[in-house]
Amino acid sequence: MDILIISEFCEDFSQADNDRFLYLTKMLAGVVGDEADPEDTVELVTSSFYHYAKKSRRKPSYPWPFKITFIEEPGYPRNVCLKRFYSHHIWGKNVVKYLEKRGRKPDVIYCAVPSLTCPDLVAKYCQKNNIRFVIDVQDLWPEAFKMLVNVPVISDTAFAPLMAMANGIYKRADAICAVSDSYCRRAAKVNKKVTETTTVFLGTDLEIFDRYAAEKPSIEKKDGEVWLGYCGTLGSSYTIPVVIDALDILKDPKIRFIVMGDGPLMEEFREYSESKKVNALFTGRLPYNEMCALLKSCDITVNPIRSSSAATIINKHGDYAASGLPVINTQESEEYRNLINEYQMGFNCSNDDAEDIASKLKELADDKELRNRMGAGARRCAEERFDRKTSYKKLIRAIRSK
Repeated sequence: MDILIISEFCEDFSQADNDRFLYLTKMLAGVVGDEADPEDTVELVTSSFYHYAKKSRRKPSYPWPFKITFIEEPGYPRNVCLKRFYSHHIWGKNVVKYLEKRGRKPDVIYCAVPSLTCPDLVAKYCQKNNIRFVIDVQDLWPEAFKMLVNVPVISDTAFAPLMAMANGIYKRADAICAVSDSYCRRAAKVNKKVTETTTVFLGTDLEIFDRYAAEKPSIEKKDGEVWLGYCGTLGSSYTIPVVIDALDILKDPKIRFIVMGDGPLMEEFREYSESKKVNALFTGRLPYNEMCALLKSCDITVNPIRSSSAATIINKHGDYAASGLPVINTQESEEYRNLINEYQMGFNCSNDDAEDIASKLKELADDKELRNRMGAGARRCAEERFDRKTSYKKLIRAIRSK
């Protein structure tokens, strides 16, 4: 079987790269696990523009034993700007041009959604050429954009073309995979031919995570400190200032806020923490192995996501659970809140409520036994729900199904 995986937002293709689509490609190619079929060939198609660094890519530094194809994309300066939509549009057209000149038509195309232009054009290409089209929904567009630009009536009208494009992608899919049940339900709502969907959390390979977590962290913890860890994007979807307000309320000198990641608001968040005289360290974006080691050195994690976010189960959830640490959560996703309650692995707080966050943080900071007990629940959740070596086998079955 000739399998083509398309994902615009792949990471850096280093050995420490924890990207979902690279990992799936490695499984199909026999680099990890035992799912490889000698009759299969697999190719990963991605963008020449590196979304996270906002710059053009270089050739992968590690020689992966499968084909990785970079398709030209103009690029854009910010996550939310008109140039981004133009860039995605051009990339989608270039992907289809590549498919048309590729020679051999793939037996199945496994396509990340979003962005939208590429999956939309690829869906039509697959329909025309009788190629199995499998989608993997990572986020809901334009719902996520509507959250940022929420003007009644005007927003609905402005985003109507993108909504129609998204519905067209979902409708044409021969199989629907997603990172959460919520996203699967959204796609299946407009699809009349898929009877069963496949939910697989982003997750992580626990064996790899544990190996990285055992490395010496880049920062040394002082005796008596309690570290509150955050890892991920520093942008408008994440309410880091509310966490800083909670720390300001407590004024507990033993608590240190370790912020791993970068994004357009990093300096704004850093300056806010300084203005509040909060003990916070902003590390910037770290290689995955360094992030694992530093996260494991923390005592508590925090997941502060703004109200009405379209996000459900995301990257940091798997890493937080793998670390065996309790989580303080403000995200309103019912799916994630239910996980926290089911595994007793932390506290759900009211969104944007610094007093509530401060209360739960104090309870955990002052009670090591409670941290250990909730941390054990988090690790159990990781082993049962987030371990890629097991969970991604479901994605492979969806790819190979006829």
